[in-house]
Amino acid sequence: MQTSRWNAILVPVLAVILGLLVGAVLMLLMGYDPIAGYSSVFQGIFGNSYFIGETLRAVTPLIFAGLAVAFAFRTGLFNIGVEGQFIVGQLAAAWVGASWDLPPGLHAAVAVLVAMVAAGVYAGIAGWLKARLGVHEVITTIMLNYVALFGSNYVIRTMLKGATERSKDILPSASLQSEWLTNLFEGARINWGLLLALIFVLISYWLLMKTTTGYELRAVGFNPHASEYAGMNVPKNIFLAMLVSGMFAGIGGATDVLGVNGNMAISAGFTGIGFDGIAVALIGNNNPFGVIFGALLFGGLSFGADNMQRVEGIPTESIQIVISMVIYFVAASSLIKWLLGKFRRRQGV
Repeated sequence: MQTSRWNAILVPVLAVILGLLVGAVLMLLMGYDPIAGYSSVFQGIFGNSYFIGETLRAVTPLIFAGLAVAFAFRTGLFNIGVEGQFIVGQLAAAWVGASWDLPPGLHAAVAVLVAMVAAGVYAGIAGWLKARLGVHEVITTIMLNYVALFGSNYVIRTMLKGATERSKDILPSASLQSEWLTNLFEGARINWGLLLALIFVLISYWLLMKTTTGYELRAVGFNPHASEYAGMNVPKNIFLAMLVSGMFAGIGGATDVLGVNGNMAISAGFTGIGFDGIAVALIGNNNPFGVIFGALLFGGLSFGADNMQRVEGIPTESIQIVISMVIYFVAASSLIKWLLGKFRRRQGV
C-alpha cells in the first residue's frame, strides 16, 4: 500500500524529469542550448510578479478542465467533451454578465452558477445517452464539442453581438477581476477565478473521497455489474458523474469570461483548454490535488515558452514536445514502475 502511494507521486515526477531530458536532447540536436532554453522558461514563469500572475491566470482554467476530466475518469467515464462544456460555460456567463442587472458580487456569483448548471446539463446529455441507451460517451462528447462551438457562435451573432466579432461586454458588477490582485502582480490578469479553482479542488476531493455519493460513483465506475448487484442505481450514477464533470468545466468557462476577457469571442476553432485538461488530469494521476500540479506544469511551461522564444530564439514547439513526452511517460507508467521496482530491489528496499 505504501509503495503504491509512493508510485502515485514518483511516476509523474519522474515522467516530468524524463520529458525535460528528452526536450534537452532535442534542443541540442536542433543546435540550441537547453540550459539557456530552460533558464529562459523559468524566467518567463518566475522572472517578476507580472509573469507569476499571468502564469497563475493561465493555470486557472486548466485546473477546472483537469478537474472535469479527472472526475469523469474516477467514475469510469472518458469525458472528451470538456472543451464543449467549457464553451457552454463561457456562453452562459457572457449572457448573464451582459444581460442581467444584479448587484455587484451577486451578479458574478449568479453568472458562475448559471454557467455551472448550463454546462452540467449539457454534459448530462451524454450521460443520459450512456445510462439509458448505452451510447459510448466518447462519441457523444466529441460530437457535442462541435455543437457547442458552432451553436455558441450562432447565439452570439444573433442575440449577444457586440461591436466586433464578439459578444457584448459583461457589466462591471459581473466581473471577477480584482484590482488588488492586479496591482499585486504588476498588471497581470490574475483574478478571483484562481480562488474558486482551489475551492473546487477541495470540493471535488470531498465529494469523491468523503461522501457516500462519491463512493457509489467510484464503485459504478470500477464495476457497474457488481454495483448494481449491491443495490446501487447505475444509470443514475453515470448521469450524475457526467453532470458534475460538466459543471467543473462550466465554471472554468465562466472564470475565463468574467475574470479575463470580459466577453466571448466568435471563434472558428476550439480554445484547446478542454483538451489540455485531459493531459492535466493524466499528469495529476486523476487526483484533484494532482490536477493542481499538472495545471501548474502545463500552464507554466506553455506560458514560459513565449519567453524562451523571445530571448533565446528557440521555437515554442520545443516545449510542446516536452509536454508531449511528459504525457507519454505518464501514460507509460508501467515502464517507470518497472524501473522503480528494479531500483528498489538493487537497493534492498
